[in-house]
Amino acid sequence: MKKFILILTISTLVFADVSGKEVFESYCWGCHHQTAVAFGPPFEQIASKRDANQIRAMITDPKSVSKVFGYKRNAMPAFKLKEDELQAITKYILSYKPKDTNQTKGK
Repeated sequence: MKKFILILTISTLVFADVSGKEVFESYCWGCHHQTAVAFGPPFEQIASKRDANQIRAMITDPKSVSKVFGYKRNAMPAFKLKEDELQAITKYILSYKPKDTNQTKGK
């Protein structure tokens, strides 16, 4: 029974989902806020302009991506996140995409 509990505990730790909010609080909060302008743009602004691949690229290689986007400078450091952290923060950022208020009701 003790062996089963140990295996279950280890499995839970290994396969535990990381939340986007946790990643945000660990890595992003110093420069970004979800809806307000801070040092970096708010997630609402990012989510309305970028898709998931662009967000992931900006997190992992901001220097190169900034040039592609046409920015003259970049202050964002590159982050070496685990795949689950990268997926979680990307999904979290995109959750702030403004709802399209121009859609007609009933569609």
